[in-house]
Amino acid sequence: MTTQHQITTEKISIRTIGQLLNQDVQLELSDEVIARIEKCRTYLDNKVSASLGPVYGINTGFGSLYSQSIDDEDLHKLQDNIVKSHACGFGEEVPKEIVKLMIFLKIQSLGYGHSGVQKVTVDRLVDFYNHGVTPIVYEMGSLGASGDLAPLAHLSLPLIGEGEVQYRGEKISGKEINRQLGWDLVSLTSKEGLALLNGTQLMSAYGTWAVYHAQRILTLANTIGALSLDAFDGRIEPFNALVHQIRPQKGQQAVAAHVLGLLEASALIKAPKKHVQDPYSFRCIPQVHGASFDAIAYVKNIMEIEINSVTDNPNVFPDEDLIISAGNFHGQPLALSLDFLTLALSELGSISERRTYQLISGERELPNYLVANPGLNSGLMIPQYTAASIASQNKQYCAPASADSIVSSNGQEDHVSMGANAATKTYKVVNNLYRILAIELITAAQAMDFRKGGKTSPYLEKFMENFRKVVPFIEYDRLLHTDMVEAETFLKQVAIDEIEI
Repeated sequence: MTTQHQITTEKISIRTIGQLLNQDVQLELSDEVIARIEKCRTYLDNKVSASLGPVYGINTGFGSLYSQSIDDEDLHKLQDNIVKSHACGFGEEVPKEIVKLMIFLKIQSLGYGHSGVQKVTVDRLVDFYNHGVTPIVYEMGSLGASGDLAPLAHLSLPLIGEGEVQYRGEKISGKEINRQLGWDLVSLTSKEGLALLNGTQLMSAYGTWAVYHAQRILTLANTIGALSLDAFDGRIEPFNALVHQIRPQKGQQAVAAHVLGLLEASALIKAPKKHVQDPYSFRCIPQVHGASFDAIAYVKNIMEIEINSVTDNPNVFPDEDLIISAGNFHGQPLALSLDFLTLALSELGSISERRTYQLISGERELPNYLVANPGLNSGLMIPQYTAASIASQNKQYCAPASADSIVSSNGQEDHVSMGANAATKTYKVVNNLYRILAIELITAAQAMDFRKGGKTSPYLEKFMENFRKVVPFIEYDRLLHTDMVEAETFLKQVAIDEIEI
């Protein structure tokens, strides 16, 4: 079902991002946003016609060429040139869902009325979104300061009939998509090229996508961790609220309460235990998952501020009669927070892999490798290898991109954030984490099926029942890659009651 989303100046949230990712949404500009865009553009046109002095990016060159004045008759050409000359992306194509978020976030930022763009330019970006036209954007090329210049240049090329797009499953030229849909090419006026290219929309698209999935992943990690705890014949005492009252870290308390709720009415968790304590990967779920909870909450706040901001340059203030060249395009808040999020998510994978290892180790009356018919069958020996490999790769992605900076633009842009590299690393870690959790879920479900003497909680029984519809009990060796892919898909699609972060 198609739903409408109106671009307004009201605050948008990660929940909004989730709706855009999961629903067929059509965008429209509110009357207030239209008025803001037109007011700002009229102000800027009046300034240009009044022969204002040199203003960066409006009648000057870009970057270290800021001292070069541009004649009035060349202002249109200047804007076309910046879009074409800055489209220097390389590498893998940015996923379509991220490009769609980039379009949405660029529209949102331009809609605040401090960028000086024409309404027709924003309208065409809305057309791109609503018609499923996704420009081809490349992963590599942004330093995360002066905004995401190269990626946003590729995003903007089809406006002027350049570049390529994906449309209805085909890759076609920017010129051809305009012809097919009967659109006139956008004639960029003063400042518009810079307004389109300056901004943090690549970083923030990846970042908000990652936060949306991080909330979901934490819920899944708690759920699968609780199932593993019960399958391992673990103890419930480490989740007692009294423990967490005397170390009141918010995330720790929330995770402990969540796991307690997940295991409510479990016969297995209440059964007498022979052992007095569990390994850390079970006993310290509240502390480890809880620390990631707090990190996700921090990054969520940063991202929600960012997607409700104006991040191009210069900034136009019609009411104050000011045009200010500043640095809102600098991605440092995003770079630092994305590096933090990458680390927090990697830790969820690290502890998950350890629980998988414990479950196949032949402890607590479970068979080695959870083999149902040992001898010819190897059981779940090798999925743990895969989980370990992926967890190790995630650790390598934790090297902070934000610790780096390379001088560019002949020294004018002498400190950059590298936030785009942080963003693309986070994307990879999120996808890897779904895979690690998929392996833990296969393992926990297999172990649980050996606990014939007792049942877990009704909630987890239902969760397992749904999972078993796609990945049945492993009685004899079979192609486990297929099971792992099915489990990953299950985790990405299963309906869950998400823990509130």
